[in-house]
Amino acid sequence: MNLKDKMQSMGIAARAASIEINRASTQQKNQALEHIARQIGDQREMLMAENSKDLQAAKENGISDAMLDRLTFTEARFDTMLAGLRQVAGLNDPVGVITDLAYQPSGIQVGKMRTPLGVVGIIFESRPNVTIDAASLCLKSGNASILRGGSEAIHSNQALATCIQAGLQSAGLPADVVQLVPTTDRAAVGELITMSAYVDVIIPRGGLSLTQRIANEATIPVIKHLDGICHVYLDDDAKEQMAIDIAYNAKCNRYAVCNAMESLLVSAKVAKSILPKLATRYIEAGVELRGCPETVNLLAERCDVTPATEADWATEYVAPILSIKIVPGLDQAISHINRYGSKHTDSIVTENYSSSQRFIREVDSSSVMINASPRFSDGLEYGLGAEIGISTDKLHARGPVGLEGLTSQKYVVFGAGHVRPG
Repeated sequence: MNLKDKMQSMGIAARAASIEINRASTQQKNQALEHIARQIGDQREMLMAENSKDLQAAKENGISDAMLDRLTFTEARFDTMLAGLRQVAGLNDPVGVITDLAYQPSGIQVGKMRTPLGVVGIIFESRPNVTIDAASLCLKSGNASILRGGSEAIHSNQALATCIQAGLQSAGLPADVVQLVPTTDRAAVGELITMSAYVDVIIPRGGLSLTQRIANEATIPVIKHLDGICHVYLDDDAKEQMAIDIAYNAKCNRYAVCNAMESLLVSAKVAKSILPKLATRYIEAGVELRGCPETVNLLAERCDVTPATEADWATEYVAPILSIKIVPGLDQAISHINRYGSKHTDSIVTENYSSSQRFIREVDSSSVMINASPRFSDGLEYGLGAEIGISTDKLHARGPVGLEGLTSQKYVVFGAGHVRPG
């Protein structure tokens, strides 16, 4: 069977499976999630061994440290993956929920019901845990899914898919509710994103080039974010220690993630007291600093700061590099973020209520925070159980996409023999 026919066959199977999973009860879906968690827990040693194969191949191919980090199964990430499955099982099922039900003057009742999207195609790179996040969220929200992971994680993804399908079948659901594209041929992506007869939405989760390609070539609606240029702004009224802790965590907690801070904005009023202390911690952590002229001058006696270029303000480093800009105040911080940011996640540190409210109202991003690290911009941290990706679009879903983001709504009408008068 050639690639096109193979992908078409997967699409046909997914469409049939979507009907079955849409009919499944909440109890049956939760049972399937629990069975999947048990399968993965029982196969931990095998999964770690398969992941080791991917890591060895990645090192031989000279993969970047950032990508290698995303690819690696650690014991902690493994436990988080299992916890995410069980948390999704514990979430309220959105499917079939009717809201806004109200009588109309004619006597009919009109409301809205949550419904699955149908078949979701998910294309992702490096992180094998995305296989579990995607499968669990699609399953609980009543969708079938076709997953296409990166070639660098093929062994890990195939092993996980085997566990997922075994868990589905043990719960009495079709294995085709979750399918993994078995080939690393990049042409499979081109087929998947144009199978509009079988796939209802595409979600890319990976680097900028992948997402841009999907956005440009897909003939199916896409839920996406292109990059994560996240900011933290230290306001005039920021508490010093809180500001230092948040700004350090935002950059140094992990570098190779889309919710890490890439640009730090500091009010001129607090820069002299806060920036030198922060710079010391960044340098000790091995972070390269790039700054505006005021930042370079302020830190000149403490450390080397590379003069920032215009491109730095619009760059997602995904690395131990940070751009820093001293701004006159809140107006300039908001203006900078809305100009250079990627509409992902931005945070203000302040004790001023008015400033915080202006920031969350005027910064045009999918997540906006007050006195918290942008590293919290994550489905698990938001109580979504997991996320299938971050959306910076403004239609359908925005921010971390969890169960509700994987459903749509349809109008439902209740009558009692009502007919519309002529």
